[in-house]
Amino acid sequence: MSTKTIPTRDQVALQDTWCLEDIFASDADVQASLSTVKGSLESFKAYQNQVISSASNLYEVLKRSDHVSVIVEKIYVYCHMRLHQDGGNSFYQDLSSQSEKLMIDLETVTSFISPEMSTLTLEQLDTFISECPELALYRRVIEEVLRQKAHILDAKTEDLLSQFGEVTNAPINTFAMFNNADVKFPVITNEKGEEIRITHGSYTSLLESHDRTVRQAAFEGMYNTYNSFKNTLATNFSANVTGYSLISRIRNFASPVACALSANNIPTQVYDNLITTVDHHLNLMHDYMSFRKERLGVDTLHMHDLFVPLVNDFKKEISFDEACSIVLESLKPLGEDYVAQVKEAFDNRWVDKYENEGKRSGAYSWGCFGAPHPYVLMNYSNNVDNLFTLAHEMGHAMHSYLSSHTQPYPYANYCIFVAEVASTVNEALLMQYLLKTTTDPDFHKYLVNYFMEQFRSTLFRQTMFAEFEKSIYTLHTEGATLTNQVLCDTYYNLVKKYHGDAMHVDELIALEWARIPHFYTPFYVYQYATGYSAAIALSQGILKEGEAAVKRYKAFLSGGSSQDPIDLLKIAGVDMSSPAPIEAALKVFEGLIAEMKTL
Repeated sequence: MSTKTIPTRDQVALQDTWCLEDIFASDADVQASLSTVKGSLESFKAYQNQVISSASNLYEVLKRSDHVSVIVEKIYVYCHMRLHQDGGNSFYQDLSSQSEKLMIDLETVTSFISPEMSTLTLEQLDTFISECPELALYRRVIEEVLRQKAHILDAKTEDLLSQFGEVTNAPINTFAMFNNADVKFPVITNEKGEEIRITHGSYTSLLESHDRTVRQAAFEGMYNTYNSFKNTLATNFSANVTGYSLISRIRNFASPVACALSANNIPTQVYDNLITTVDHHLNLMHDYMSFRKERLGVDTLHMHDLFVPLVNDFKKEISFDEACSIVLESLKPLGEDYVAQVKEAFDNRWVDKYENEGKRSGAYSWGCFGAPHPYVLMNYSNNVDNLFTLAHEMGHAMHSYLSSHTQPYPYANYCIFVAEVASTVNEALLMQYLLKTTTDPDFHKYLVNYFMEQFRSTLFRQTMFAEFEKSIYTLHTEGATLTNQVLCDTYYNLVKKYHGDAMHVDELIALEWARIPHFYTPFYVYQYATGYSAAIALSQGILKEGEAAVKRYKAFLSGGSSQDPIDLLKIAGVDMSSPAPIEAALKVFEGLIAEMKTL
């Protein structure tokens, strides 16, 4: 049996690589730019203690900061994307390190700007803008600093907090070292009789095995390993909760969740609304679990039965070029201009297509202001998963393209709260297109199952994670000690609540909290569930309403960060502080369960 060889980077055909020359024409150019910017950073010292001495001074320092930031961002993105195409390249390793240092140096030399701006009043700002009309460009930037004024401390305390950064980051760094480097999982036997070590990368595919003994061995191997370190991991996790809660109090926030949501001005009711709305519809998840149990034909449904596809051994080969054609067809509801831009991306090397030695795994979309377009990194394999990944990443790319070509630099980037909306809208439109056009009944069943699993793993699972975080931080605020037992009991009870009576909730699942890296970035995961809900609701509107909905959606895509994310989504047609978009998404899930039962 022949083994597939992975090419080295220099063996990859030019048309299959991204054209980073659109950012910098050569490595020599980026080195020259790096050297020039490095030498210019000292000039910021002239503005220290002078930021709000006059309207013109304020405008000049903000304009200069933006000018340098654009160049530094281009250098940083170029160097890292070069490294991502071949991580073993020592030249790009060095260049990436230099770009990281340059980014830190820029942040350091400009760190005085926000604290000095925060001493302005809104009345002074209005006066400054009347004296220097160009300053109006930065009104929202300055107002955002002033909005956070109550949480910006005096210079001495801010300096102390920044020095404690390494200490407060210790739990996340400790977990990353443990989870990525130190922990080793056991070797098990797969369905082919081969011995295979459980890894983070192989775990999900092992849980998708149609051999139940393989699934059970993978599940038990994974969680028995975490069980061996449960007290250490609980202590480390508790330290992270304590550290974040302390910073929230020092910065005068009402609660840790208010602190986390404040950066993007998200009301805490959005967080609570998600949990409450999903809780009211857990009967749908319970119904899905009952159907899964029945479809798998098992007497007892275990946690390790959650990932196995309900459609046996379906495989469909889809080449990259075929995937491009399918994606373009599926996105036609978004209009000719949108589809033409995506086609240009496919034709003009926005995408680095295939795996090569040393290339970063997975997929992403990235870019920088001032470059003509963003980019997409893929490790494309000829299957349905990668078809959806391509549509997903092009959603991110188009969001970035439209925002950066519509908004000035200060507002060109969008925040994480809305980041997954455009990518998921693309996936949902692709799904609806395939369901409508496929004539293969097995493929149709596969797609319905795939869509149902997205709801389970994104909307329900991430909301469960969000509820766990809320419960844990509440317990901590009330004075509870977050022992391993407290963490496990809290998590186990939520798993039972979310999965219902059809699921036998294995005791080992109580340790799942211990392997979720996102829990070390407090109150982050809820955004996956809100973003998914918004995207499903928007895609339904686009397909039903047509041009009017598309027009609103494109206004959202072009908005960058020119408004609060909640308001940008309202422009598109969804209000995430209300149950409506979440209920609309759950209605789609309910329809999928009914359809799967008839299939």
